[in-house]
Amino acid sequence: MISAIPSRWFALPRGLRPVALALPSAVTRLRRNPPQESAALVGLVLLAVGGILLGRVAGPEWAPPGIEVLPLLGGGLLLRRAAMRRLIAVVALCLAYAVMDLGMDVVRPGALLVVLVTAAVSYEFARSREETGLPGSSGDALVMGLRDRLARQGALPRLPAGWRAEAVLRPAGDGPFAGDFVVSALTGSGRRLELSLVDVSGKGVTAGTRALLLSGALGGLLGSLRPQDYLPAANRYLDRQEWEEGFATAVHLVLDLDSGAFSVESAGHPPVAHFDASTGRWRLLSCEGMALGIVPEVSYVPETGRLDRGDALLLYTDGLIELPGRDLSVGIDKLLGEAERLVPLGFVGGGERLVSRVAEGSSDDRGLVLLWRS
Repeated sequence: MISAIPSRWFALPRGLRPVALALPSAVTRLRRNPPQESAALVGLVLLAVGGILLGRVAGPEWAPPGIEVLPLLGGGLLLRRAAMRRLIAVVALCLAYAVMDLGMDVVRPGALLVVLVTAAVSYEFARSREETGLPGSSGDALVMGLRDRLARQGALPRLPAGWRAEAVLRPAGDGPFAGDFVVSALTGSGRRLELSLVDVSGKGVTAGTRALLLSGALGGLLGSLRPQDYLPAANRYLDRQEWEEGFATAVHLVLDLDSGAFSVESAGHPPVAHFDASTGRWRLLSCEGMALGIVPEVSYVPETGRLDRGDALLLYTDGLIELPGRDLSVGIDKLLGEAERLVPLGFVGGGERLVSRVAEGSSDDRGLVLLWRS
């Protein structure tokens, strides 16, 4: 924990160090639980006036006029346009008072320019938030809520003894949203695992919002339909959305947790890898099918198999195997080469190791599910 604290904070006076350490968590709490706009406006006005009065009492070396950027930044986070205009008017009056009281030999033009630019940027920030219908910090709260909900939906269910599974999802550029997601459920009185790994077209927020919508819909289909009807129903749902470039690839796994028998269907997804403990080798399953959302009606042919003790299945998205200017088979060989290194170490934690070793700096979303029978 100490290593995460910027070293420059230890140069602060001892009495200010607790304030500096508490500031990040205080900002996070403020964004998640924003105050009422009227209360926020009053507080920011008092901060603006207080900054100028502090400079009048303690001197400009302790509170220069440039301190007015603080209420402006707060206004950009918490206020709508009308309230933001009032705050800017108050800040302008405070600066005018500072100029008349201290004179231009103390109030530098550069400091005034910084405050002016901050006011313009904060007002534009408030305007863009208000136009989304989510003024103040509600937009951030909604975005974080959507991100957390998508992460919760991707959590795998608790499996019975003898079975383990890991899911790893990494957004492109380590952003907050990914177009890759996992939905899963225990059906058949908890003796059958149904799981789908989906890769939605696009990246960033656009892909993230599509992934949130699809994850709710596809998650609801699990266990509600016969397994062989799942991907055709998902395809019809996606086709009805009529998104531009609105397609997705998906792989659907049905696993009997008593016998180990499994069935895999693919909708334009990279091939699933099966580790056979009796031979000590990974092999690719050959099931193929058209991506979701391309045509209204399509059928999928499953490939079946069995997971015995020590066997494993590896499901992944193309973000793990795409290499610039290279065929996908090269990326698959690299992934399976790293997967072979997991065998003598055991599969626990293998999902994270595979993603970090194969595609840590990828510019695409990455998703992986590793499931094994111990």
